[in-house]
Amino acid sequence: MANVIDHLPEIEGDEALYVGKLFSDLSDEQASKFASVYRSRRKDPQTVLITCILGFFLIAGVHRLLLNQIGMGILYIFTGGLCLIGTIVDLVNYKDMAFQYNRGVAKEIQSYV
Repeated sequence: MANVIDHLPEIEGDEALYVGKLFSDLSDEQASKFASVYRSRRKDPQTVLITCILGFFLIAGVHRLLLNQIGMGILYIFTGGLCLIGTIVDLVNYKDMAFQYNRGVAKEIQSYV
């Protein structure tokens, strides 16, 4: 049984709890493989926040494209972040958006390991 803190010390909060549940069934070798793939594919909430803030000044929707929400990203680009209202909502919810993306990545990786 592997410990999530040993393999992924950079994650915290709900993400650490969720990945910890996934780690409970993995051996140390499987946990190391999971951690290396997960670390390369996960999105940091701070990166999502920074790209969302850039939506106010440059191009809105880049954070949605970063999270593989292509349709919403294109909609945000063409509508100016839904007249900046959508961008403001995303600024408030950036951690949840990153967690949802990372949770999907973790489920996908677990099916491979």
